[in-house]
Amino acid sequence: MPIGRRVAYLRVRRRLSQQALADRLGKSKSWVDKVERGVRSLERVSTIREIATVLRVDAATLLGRDARPASTADDSEEIARIRGALSAYEVVRDRPGPVLPADRVARQVGYVWTAYQHARYPQVVELLPRLLGEVQRTYARDPRAGRLVVEAYRVTAALLVKLDEVDLAWLAADRAVAAAAGDRVLVAAAAVQLGQVLRASARARSVLLAAAYRVAPPDLDAGTAGELSLCGALLVQAGFVAARCGDEHAAGDLLDEAAEMAARVGDGCDLHRTAFGPTAVELAQVAAAVEFGDGSVAVARHERAVRRDGWRLLPVEHRAAHLIDAARAYLQVGDPGNAARVLLDAEIVAPYEVRRRPAGRDVLAEIARDPLAPAAIGELALSLGLV
Repeated sequence: MPIGRRVAYLRVRRRLSQQALADRLGKSKSWVDKVERGVRSLERVSTIREIATVLRVDAATLLGRDARPASTADDSEEIARIRGALSAYEVVRDRPGPVLPADRVARQVGYVWTAYQHARYPQVVELLPRLLGEVQRTYARDPRAGRLVVEAYRVTAALLVKLDEVDLAWLAADRAVAAAAGDRVLVAAAAVQLGQVLRASARARSVLLAAAYRVAPPDLDAGTAGELSLCGALLVQAGFVAARCGDEHAAGDLLDEAAEMAARVGDGCDLHRTAFGPTAVELAQVAAAVEFGDGSVAVARHERAVRRDGWRLLPVEHRAAHLIDAARAYLQVGDPGNAARVLLDAEIVAPYEVRRRPAGRDVLAEIARDPLAPAAIGELALSLGLV
């Protein structure tokens, strides 16, 4: 039902005339009539909320949306299942569950990674608890399956970082590093997620750099794309740590070094689930500029990055996460219109990145508070209970 017809329906239920509703809103009867007939659209969140108050309903009900935000209880249950899987220790049970063939478990790990990179977070949450048990049991039977353990814990850590469950993410990343011990490539891959978890820790930079230079080839021109991708991805994470700690010079140097490696790798490889390449480094430089509050530089880099051929080659999750950073950049330069535009773009390609990820919800709420925010932003924020 269009919002105008819903206003008319609720007004009649409250036994209000168009004139009475207009008087309470400080509007004319003609204005109310045009709204109800759909001739005039409701653009401002503040106006929608005023009408909802007069009609004694939630603004989300007026919009025809679920008035409840994403359920905190549901989120807690989801996290509890992952916590339970991390603490199950299947390998020490007297009667562990069935052991699947390693190739079948490998396909499951790959499927979960794909779901994550397409930002299908509820699906990943549903699949992870069972997957973690299966990789533990498979590894107990076949030590050669250590790579699967590392990859399962990596994707677990990546998801938990998205959901702002830092303590659990740290546990999963630590498990990945421990399972990778003795293999410099696997250690480097696990350290990428460790960097995501420890981004706010100044000490993490030295750990990330040690892992990066351990896997780096002596001669960049002779290095494999896999080595360069891992090393470059770790430099990017170290750059983020430097940016979070306010060290602009170090962040710039690290990201520039990563850019040199990215130029040798090219876009579209996604080796070791890093999505590393020139475009990814450009997006990292946008995020760093936002961290330093330099919105104008971030906006310029963003607008250049999304015109690159490599933009469409990045995973959906990576693009949507960047668009949230871009929205923050536009807010920093006082441009809520473009902030809303890029956030709605993110919501289209990866709804859960905006609706479920705390960082996305925070930006959405900030944009929605602006009196000039588009109606679509206000409707989304209201439906999620953010305004």
